[in-house]
This record gives sequence, structure tokens and C-alpha cells, in this order.
Amino acid sequence: MTRPKSGKYDLGLGKNDANYAELSPLTFIERTASVFPRRTSLIHGDERYNWEETFLRSRLLASALEKRGVGKGDTVAMIAPNIPAHYEAHFGVPATRGVLNSINIRQDADNIAFILEHGEAKVLITDREFSEVVEKALNMLDRDLLVIDIDDPQGKRGKAVGDATYEEFINTGDADYRWRGPEDEWDAISLNYTSGTTGNPKGVVYHHRGAYLNALGNILAWGMTGSPVYLWTLPMFHCNGWCFTWGVSALMATHVCLRRVEPGRVWDLIDGEGVT
Repeated sequence: MTRPKSGKYDLGLGKNDANYAELSPLTFIERTASVFPRRTSLIHGDERYNWEETFLRSRLLASALEKRGVGKGDTVAMIAPNIPAHYEAHFGVPATRGVLNSINIRQDADNIAFILEHGEAKVLITDREFSEVVEKALNMLDRDLLVIDIDDPQGKRGKAVGDATYEEFINTGDADYRWRGPEDEWDAISLNYTSGTTGNPKGVVYHHRGAYLNALGNILAWGMTGSPVYLWTLPMFHCNGWCFTWGVSALMATHVCLRRVEPGRVWDLIDGEGVT
């Protein structure tokens, strides 16, 4: 829709880089890494990352994906619990102007195969704990995907089904990769599918603008201020963690990863990591 000119207030007030930007949560990590590079971003067991490192790893992922031909409108699927690689993908994948498809780790092979086919996934990044069901799903497809294995020491190590490990893959990326937002805030940022419904899973598309506004809405609704410490009991594959993957990052917060919800582990992390 073209906005009609209204007179004097439009003179010399056109959009430019100084006064306008497409809304996208990709700006959150860029700002946080710039202002608070040494603040802790992710905790995963003994692993600790700061925002400078997390932003770097997200850029490396984006660069590596682009080198393998991923670009605007391409789908990158992810099957993983709440671990650093899954978080990094929420920024690295859309930085290529591709679309992240986080798949429920509880889906069976038939549903995974359907989602990969229906979503036209070009790449699959998968945790080795789920290699058995993933391999079955891949064998149902009539085409090949680039498959990347996440070899997480805290997970159950199943069979390697990929072309490379996640760490090997991102290390093919360039550290000086130019971070960029979407061409249009209406462009897709993620694709999510239902589970446990009748028939085949149904896909829902999020755009950059919607993810940005929902992320900020979460901050307001929860009254999140300062630099919170957020424990990931909510799966990142559930609607991108209801956009907390992006929103918490806008607050320079610390993400505490959790592969599976175990009451004892939850209490230990709340106490040990100062979860707010």
C-alpha cells in the first residue's frame, strides 16, 4: 500500500539508513554483542560463552550456510533440544535470509519426513541423540539434503548421519561475514509445524516484523528488566521458544541451556546459575 503524500511534513523526510530500518530480531544480538561483548550469553554445562563469541559463532554459521548455497527463501531444518547450536541457528539462519524450521524432537519418522519435504528443507542440522529416527526419515525422501551432526557431549551419542559435525561446519565460515537484516521486514524468518493434530503437520510462517514485535511484547508482559538469567525449560522448537530466543537477547541476558526437563537439574540450575 502506497502512503499518500501529505504535504510539508514529507519534504526532505524520506526513508534513509539514518532514520529507518526493517524490524528484525537480528538487530538484538548485533547490538548486545557490540555494547556488552564480555557479558555471559550462554551456559551449557561447563561451556560458557560471552556475547562476542555467540555473535561470532552465529556469523560463522551464516557464512558457512551461504557457502553451501543457502540464501533468501531457503529452508534450514533443525532437530535439537535447547543447546547452544539451536540458539545460534535462530540468528545465523535468518542472517542468510533463509528460514529456520525447528522441528519437534518428539516427532516420528513419518512426520519428520513430511515436514522436510513439505518445508522444502535444503539443510538439516540434527543432534546425534535423534539419529535413529532422523535416518529413517531421510530414507523416506526422494532427494538428498546437506546434513550436519551436532555432537553434544551432554547428549546421547547416536550414529553420525551427517556430512560433517556442527563445529567442523561453522569453522568453514568467515569471521568477517557481513551481518545483515532482511530486505523486507515481511520476509519469513521461521517456519513452524504443528504436532499431535489430525492428518499431516500444518506449517505456520513467522516474519521478521512479527518475531521482533512478539519478542518485545514478551519482555513487556513478563516485566523483564535489567540483565535476567533465563532457564530454557521451554523448548526452542515450540514456536521458536515463543520468541524468547530473540527477546531475552535484547536484554543482554544470559541463556541457561537445558537438554531435557529434569526436576533435580532445574532446581540445581536455578540455585547454581542465579536464574531469575
